[in-house]
Amino acid sequence: MNEYVVEMKGIVKHFGQVQAVKKGEFTLKKGEIHSLIGENGAGKSTMMKLLYGMYPIDEGEITVKGEVMGSITPKTAIEHGVGMVHQEFMLVNELTVLENIILGFEPKKGLTIDFARARSEVETYINQYHMEVQLDKRVSQISVGEAQRVEIIKTLMRGADIIILDEPTAVLTPQEAKRLFEILNRLRQDGKSLVFISHKLNEVMEISDRISVMRQGTYMGTVLKDETSPLDLTKRMIGREVFLNIEKDYSQAGETILEVKDVWIPSQKETSKIRGMSLSVREGEIVGIAGIDGNGQSELVEAITGLRRVEKGSVILNGKDITNLNPKKARESGLAHIPEDRNTRGLNRAMTIEENLVAVRLDQPPFTKGMLINKPGQDAYAAEMVEQFDIRPTDYNLPTSSLSGGNAQKVVVAREVSMNRKLLVASQPTRGVDIGAIELIRNTLEKAKKQGAGVLLVSAELEEIISLSDRIIVIHEGKITGEMMASEANENNLGLLMMGGEEGKEGEKAV
Repeated sequence: MNEYVVEMKGIVKHFGQVQAVKKGEFTLKKGEIHSLIGENGAGKSTMMKLLYGMYPIDEGEITVKGEVMGSITPKTAIEHGVGMVHQEFMLVNELTVLENIILGFEPKKGLTIDFARARSEVETYINQYHMEVQLDKRVSQISVGEAQRVEIIKTLMRGADIIILDEPTAVLTPQEAKRLFEILNRLRQDGKSLVFISHKLNEVMEISDRISVMRQGTYMGTVLKDETSPLDLTKRMIGREVFLNIEKDYSQAGETILEVKDVWIPSQKETSKIRGMSLSVREGEIVGIAGIDGNGQSELVEAITGLRRVEKGSVILNGKDITNLNPKKARESGLAHIPEDRNTRGLNRAMTIEENLVAVRLDQPPFTKGMLINKPGQDAYAAEMVEQFDIRPTDYNLPTSSLSGGNAQKVVVAREVSMNRKLLVASQPTRGVDIGAIELIRNTLEKAKKQGAGVLLVSAELEEIISLSDRIIVIHEGKITGEMMASEANENNLGLLMMGGEEGKEGEKAV
């Protein structure tokens, strides 16, 4: 009997002239967790989307449970027991959790939906795998971790025993990630087969049975967890060692650059409203903002950068009140901004790499001569940025839509950091990027600090916050729950504060 429930052999996939997968191989055993790792653009997510039927394969063969699959669609994948939990959850915010779980697969009683039967079936999975979800709440009212559990239950309700998880811990706290791993282990013990796509090598080492590596669209091999290490995996992924721990040089910070004074900022979500928040950033320091997504970080950044109105309070930059200035005026006052969503706020994906690099300074030399565009000046700058920030491919005349997530993020980082502004607001700067790009971006932020900039860093990655920051501010439901030097911080005390705990006396934390 074949030991594999999934076999993918000789897989090739093109998107136009871009070859996303050149030589893809992957196998999955019944009752195992098999991690698939690689840099952005390595082809790992594409491989799994081919298995789930989101794209047709160009060459190769996919076998599921001994059956060679011809043309795969999500419908036929589900019929064969394959489910996928995407990095961006596929949930309808205004529907309840129960309605989302059964959407498209509603049990019927005559012509109406049998909600009693649906609830009973869902509760079976909740109890069996110890998942905590609130079936009657709207999705807009639940946490990110709970939304992810809803997605897993959705796949189980559709009969999945092969479950693909794409970057499942990207926006979870350490406590939520631990809870997720407990659920995944229960699923494995019950005979489910899991594919775990992640950039976090420590998590890969914790949860995996086997680990497969892809590099530049090519399968680089599979190893048992017990036969490898994070250093070995890094070398397999990118061909060299990577250093993510920054050598911090924290001398006395300089003058205050940014002052946020008792600001009240509106939000559609109650938990995201900022209620009387005050903070500051000084020259030559990185101030990290830690918090679970949806607790006011986005609103704070948008208010500082002119993208959201402040109801009360003030934002002072370089001694100037910039409260409620438009984004262009806020930039001209001395700030640069790496937005959390590079696709909607950071890039025009239809424009070229060069056009995106010069976009915010198109009316300034050397990009213009008088009233005319200076193409040679733009070309020279684009070539310099592509080389300095290792943007691949190196052809800056390509549209940014052709870039992987990591390389698209490098375009945003290159543009913003090269402006040499006194304040750099970096929101989720390494979200969804590979380990090599993470190293480059972190070193870039540290370099900006050393050159005298103040950096306001918002990140869901606690390891990143601790590694890069000099001071750390924790927020929960729009309020600051704690502030400390990075030397005092660890994932446990930050995680507790992120869930609403308070900083107690002598550094103790209480929930």
